[in-house]
Amino acid sequence: MNEPATVYEAVGGRPFFDALVERFYAGVESDTTLRPLYPPDLAGPRERLAGFLAQYWGGGDSHYSEARGHPRLRMRHAPFVVDIAAAEAWLHHMDAALRVAGLPVALEDQMRTYFVNAAAHMVNG
Repeated sequence: MNEPATVYEAVGGRPFFDALVERFYAGVESDTTLRPLYPPDLAGPRERLAGFLAQYWGGGDSHYSEARGHPRLRMRHAPFVVDIAAAEAWLHHMDAALRVAGLPVALEDQMRTYFVNAAAHMVNG
C-alpha cells in the first residue's frame, strides 16, 4: 500500500480543509480580538482560507492561486494590525479546530508547526 503523496491526500482532500476552517471561524465569530479584523460576512474569508490551506498542503493551484495569484500572506494582511494578541488568538482557534480533526499525531504536529510559524510571521504591529 502506498503512502499518500501529500498532506492534502492524507487528510482526504478539500473537505478536510473546509471543515477545519468552519471550526476555526466558529471560534473567530465570538472572539473580541479577532472578529473586528474581519468583514461582517465571513463567507469570503472562509473560502479563501480553506482554498489557501488546501493549496499549501498539496491540493494544487486551483484551490487558491488560479483565482487570486500568489498568496503573499504578509502583503495581504498588511492593511490589518496583527499584533501578538491577534496572532495568539488566531493560533488558539486554529489549534482548537485542528485538535478535534482526529489526525494521526505526526500529521497534526506537522500542521500545528506550520500554524505556529504562520501566526508569528503575520505579526506586523
